[in-house]
Amino acid sequence: MRCVNRLADASSPYLRLHAENPIDWWQWGPEALAEAERSGRPLLISIGYASCHWCHVMAAESFSDPAIAELINPNFIPIKVDREERPDLDALYMAATQSLTGSGGWPMTVFATPSGEPFFAGTYFPPERVGATPSFAEVVSAISDAWTHRRDEAAQGASAISAALAESFAPMPADPGRLDVWKLLDAASADFDPLNGGFGTAPKFPAPLLIDALLVKGEPGSLDAAQRSLDAMARGGIHDQLGGGFARYSVDASWVVPHFEKMLYDNALLLGTYVRGWRRTADHDPTLRWQHERVVRGIVGWLDRELRTESGGFASSLDADSLDAHGNRHEGIYYCWSPALLTDVLGPEDGDWAAGVFHVTSTGTFEHGLSTLQLRGHPDPERLAGVTEKLLAERFQRYAPARDDKVVAAWNGLAIDSLCWAATVFNEPSWLELATGAAEALWRDHWIDGRLRRSSLDGQAGDVPGFAEDYGAVATGFARLAGATGNSVWLERAHTLVSTAVELFSAEDGGFYDTAADAEQLWARPRSLSDNPTPSGTSTLIAGLRLVGLLRDDSELIELADRAALTLRGLLQAAPRFAGAALTDALIADEARTGLKPAVAVVIGDDPLDELARATWRMAPAGTAVLTGPAGTQGFAHHFEERTESSVYVCRGTTCFAPTTDLAELRTALWSRVN
Repeated sequence: MRCVNRLADASSPYLRLHAENPIDWWQWGPEALAEAERSGRPLLISIGYASCHWCHVMAAESFSDPAIAELINPNFIPIKVDREERPDLDALYMAATQSLTGSGGWPMTVFATPSGEPFFAGTYFPPERVGATPSFAEVVSAISDAWTHRRDEAAQGASAISAALAESFAPMPADPGRLDVWKLLDAASADFDPLNGGFGTAPKFPAPLLIDALLVKGEPGSLDAAQRSLDAMARGGIHDQLGGGFARYSVDASWVVPHFEKMLYDNALLLGTYVRGWRRTADHDPTLRWQHERVVRGIVGWLDRELRTESGGFASSLDADSLDAHGNRHEGIYYCWSPALLTDVLGPEDGDWAAGVFHVTSTGTFEHGLSTLQLRGHPDPERLAGVTEKLLAERFQRYAPARDDKVVAAWNGLAIDSLCWAATVFNEPSWLELATGAAEALWRDHWIDGRLRRSSLDGQAGDVPGFAEDYGAVATGFARLAGATGNSVWLERAHTLVSTAVELFSAEDGGFYDTAADAEQLWARPRSLSDNPTPSGTSTLIAGLRLVGLLRDDSELIELADRAALTLRGLLQAAPRFAGAALTDALIADEARTGLKPAVAVVIGDDPLDELARATWRMAPAGTAVLTGPAGTQGFAHHFEERTESSVYVCRGTTCFAPTTDLAELRTALWSRVN
């Protein structure tokens, strides 16, 4: 029996997808927990997200089944959680799931006491038993029986599990002394796949944060691993060769078949990484430079065309699944082709050429005789562009994957940052406009009563408060936008964000928690320090504090970042591959130790994308704060004082170089080490 539809007006499209289920879903909140305490029923917590393929499968198989609902509704308080809207809950219960099962993923299924302490967990459960894997109905029945007849045992186990997991959120102990960054680079690159590019085996994730770290020093070995990974991903099926952007990961080690969901956060990070990869590519390698630029332009085009919302912010994701021509749902069907389909659109000559270039085979590289598109060889760019345009136009006639319209603050902050990089390096003023539009949407819709909200839908902010990663990523994006445009309003807003974040999230050891001190706390206050797959809240706040500190000439902010960086040292020493953002920060700090302290490069001029500005963005070492604006610009500390010439002024610490308009002299100033 259905009681109340509590999900119809949720701020999460994922929750709304379950509004008509026969299961009596609650949203997470004090009302659900109070009802659990009052009734003595345990919690059944189901965590997923809108573009998750297996989440949709379990919803269709089990959550839509009235018989399953009859098992759940009288015996549990079932709670639906969007992991994208509530990363704090996702972190807590993912830790529990991994601890109890040895693995994790989504949909995540957790059974907990009325106070939220977990005692059983898993991921996807099928509708019928498969080998040793029980059906969802069997699991629900067994847990109900255990709670009825062995409640004290379950509660005691839950308390022990929660206490042990709470300790896992503390920073890892670190070896004292100076970090050996070369040892860290070797360790981070140890899982590099020299045959296929990327790191590790299947499933293989893009790892833009790690690649960014490998680009910092420019050392040949690290640079080679980074560039080969970027090239392999760009050529693989994980890259949408027609519409731009990347899927979340590849199910194989060769990047052929992706898990087709496309996430804003992946593409926001990859956009910046490919720009910085392009900067590190030598002029005598035009093919690789062309490939990187093609990826950059494809991602921005996809963001603008398919993710930009009416508010100006960017939506969260596109589903992995969509309908075929007969109305049947399939994963990836929107993106795949056969030789016959190519010929139907392009004709025999171009169809054969495209089949060869995109490795579309007669047997298929995916399912049902269809192939993902991969880029082979070195095709003629003009012909490739023409073929791509025709195929994309045809693809637009297919049933498109559904979009999660939720605007997430942190991911939009990452996108703003990368759009600024892309616009300034590739001389695209419209990309700066995209970044500005997203920034305006965040400030207008998410900044409410002096606090940042996590997400919004259709311009209306949800109730969930922002997390550390939201404050850090948005502050970094705003500060980068201030530097790219010379508009100090964005720097002032970035400063407001980091100042508020320091008050809300600071830990006793100088680091940061993920949740605010006055937020609802369960059996632990989450503090996820590793990158998974976005930078941790601590890392985003370190980046924001450093950039705002440089642009405002505020040493106190930089000192706060230095203190927070110390809390990441243990993780960095133990697992640098999964701490790419912290590794980048450590490598920049190592460069500073040898005289290449992060500089502020001020470009005086009326055009933020003129030749001098573009050259500065293209050549500046990692960690540099680039600032462009006309003479007399206000709001950036002393950076524009007594600087009237249309030149670039580079200051590294207390050492300033002579203003210059000569590109060779500019490079020397940007890369000169000082005592």
